[in-house]
Amino acid sequence: MSASQIGLILIIACVVAIVSRRLRLPYSVGLVAAGVSLAALGGALNLVVSPDLIYTVLLPPLIFEAALQLKWRPFRSDLPVTLLLAFPGVVLTAAIIAAGMHFIVGWGWLGAALFGALIAATDPVSVVAAFKDLRVEPRLSLLVESESLLNDGAAAVAFGVLVSVAHGAPIAPTHIAGALGWMVVGGVGVGLLVALAALLVAGRTEDHLVEITLTTIAAYGSFWIAEHFHMSGVLAALAAGLVVGNVGWSGWMGCSISNAGREHLVSFWEYAAFLSNSVVFILIGVHEANQASRLVTPAAALAIGLVLAARMATVYPLCASFLGSRLKVDLRHQHVLVWGGLRGALALALALAVPDEVPEKGAIIVAAFAVVAFSIFAQGLTMPWLINILGLKSNGVGDVKRG
Repeated sequence: MSASQIGLILIIACVVAIVSRRLRLPYSVGLVAAGVSLAALGGALNLVVSPDLIYTVLLPPLIFEAALQLKWRPFRSDLPVTLLLAFPGVVLTAAIIAAGMHFIVGWGWLGAALFGALIAATDPVSVVAAFKDLRVEPRLSLLVESESLLNDGAAAVAFGVLVSVAHGAPIAPTHIAGALGWMVVGGVGVGLLVALAALLVAGRTEDHLVEITLTTIAAYGSFWIAEHFHMSGVLAALAAGLVVGNVGWSGWMGCSISNAGREHLVSFWEYAAFLSNSVVFILIGVHEANQASRLVTPAAALAIGLVLAARMATVYPLCASFLGSRLKVDLRHQHVLVWGGLRGALALALALAVPDEVPEKGAIIVAAFAVVAFSIFAQGLTMPWLINILGLKSNGVGDVKRG
């Protein structure tokens, strides 16, 4: 990416942010539209959408910043719900989508399973931004964001196991279970260790620039180390963000961020997420414009329908298991969880990373971009309307993530 391209992205991001706020439109929709416009005007932003750019450069700050904002106590109180939606939910969603693509479209089982795994994870960026503007009930916002963080990790783990199968790894249950355990436990462990090490050093200084640098090392370092050892980088960055945002604020055993540095730290990571999202969604727009004719296919349309159907078949039954308990999920919240299950950066990065050995790779990329485009424009644009219809604006209680 050249300096001129970076400069153009920054200008576009600023203009779109201002215009979107005044028009009360989701920021991500404006960015994608800007990318489409640029491509239509002659490709002023001639960027290559690569898995390395999205997955290893832009994804870690998005995961880390979202986890940094989550407070442990409210996150822990709803953890049974989010864990059920994120792990069994991802498996069920992926299975429904894979079965549909295999039996209806005719994809091979491996290609269908890879697509099911990569498209099962939700991206809350557009929805959470709308939540902040609309002042949505705190628990709903927490459920949407925490579930998306956990199911990002679950989807990435499932995809990683399937990729190893595509490369010839044995598919015995014991091998798959071992690989899953290594990726999940290893990823979380790496995130915890790297974040704690960074905080131990941060506790010896009150220089906010050093503290920001150390958390940058924690975010990217945990992700890259985990990926290097075939663990889950997504879960590593998630664990690192939770540790920094909770242990780092408490000062446990000298692992702390200075009082003066906290505001700088939060502002830096909000900007990092803003910049990463800007690049990702502009790239989506450029790609959509360049591939518009390929996106309108029966397989892409079926993929969109399957994703929505799978989301409904997952959220409603799993949430029903908490009826009669303190963790009961309001039916209106379930509607938002279903329609607010947008897809984004992770789905695109994993689609582009599908091994060349998979015959359906090209079709998988097309279907993934079609689903992402539909979710951003159709679901993202109608989310504020749905929130108003369901009457889910906050009654004034403080934000549960920051309180």
